[in-house]
Amino acid sequence: MTTEYSGTGDLTRTLDLLWRGKEQPSRGPKPGLTLERIVATAVALADDEGLSALSMRRVASELGVGTMTLYRYVPGKGELLDLMLDHVNGPAGDLDEYRGKDWRTSMELIAEGAWKRYINSPWLLQVSYVRPVLGPASLMSVEFALAALDGLELAGREKIGLLSGLDNYVLGAARTHVLQQQATERSSRSEREFWDAQVPYLERAMSTGQYPHLAAMPEDSFSMSARETMRLGLRALLDGFQTLIDERRAETRKRGDAARGDGER
Repeated sequence: MTTEYSGTGDLTRTLDLLWRGKEQPSRGPKPGLTLERIVATAVALADDEGLSALSMRRVASELGVGTMTLYRYVPGKGELLDLMLDHVNGPAGDLDEYRGKDWRTSMELIAEGAWKRYINSPWLLQVSYVRPVLGPASLMSVEFALAALDGLELAGREKIGLLSGLDNYVLGAARTHVLQQQATERSSRSEREFWDAQVPYLERAMSTGQYPHLAAMPEDSFSMSARETMRLGLRALLDGFQTLIDERRAETRKRGDAARGDGER
C-alpha cells in the first residue's frame, strides 16, 4: 500500500520551511497565498482524491495560480509531502483536553485521535513514515503524549515504546478498515453480497465437523465494527502497560521500605 516516502525532498530546505517558514514574495504570487494555505490545500486534495491526485500542478490549479508560482514557496512535491505530514500529525485537540486526566484516559484520547486521522486522511496509510522529518506540530504531538505519562514509573525508552506501540496498533487497525472500505468501493458486489455468496459453502464446511471451534462460535462473533475491534485491542494493550506500571510502583515502594528499615537500624 506504500506509494510515497517521507524525507525524500531536500532535507535542509524542508526543515527551513517547517521551522522558519517563508515570507510571501513581494512580487509575482497571487495576494493572500501563504505556505500554510498551500499545505492546507494539498492536504484537502489528498483527503478527497488520494495521493495519486497530488502534484505541484494540481495544487497550483486548486489555488488558482500558475505552477511556477507554487515553486516560489515550496521546492517540490517531496518537500510538500513532508509539510503535509507535519500539518496532519499535530496534537488531536489541545492540552486542556488532557489536563487532570489519568495517563490511561489520555492514551485512549490519543488513540481515538490517531484513528480519526487515519480514517479521515487515508492517504497517510500510503506513506512510509519510518524516517520522519520532524516539524513543530509533530513534536508538539509527542510533547502532549509525554506530558500525559509524566510521573509514571517508566523509563524514557519505555514511554517512547508505549507511544510507538499505541500508534503502530491503531495504524494497523485503521489500515485494515480502510482496505475493507476500498475493496467494497472497487467491487461490483456489496459487502453483504460478497459474504452471502460464501454462506452455502461455509455451512457445508461447518457440517463436516472439521471446524468444531468455528462451528461453535455465536452468530454475532463477526459482527463487531472496526472501531469496536480497535478499542478492544487498545484496552488489552493498555492493560499490559498498566501491569508494568503497577510492578514498577511496587518495586519503588519496596526499595523505599527497605531504605527506611536500614535507617532505623
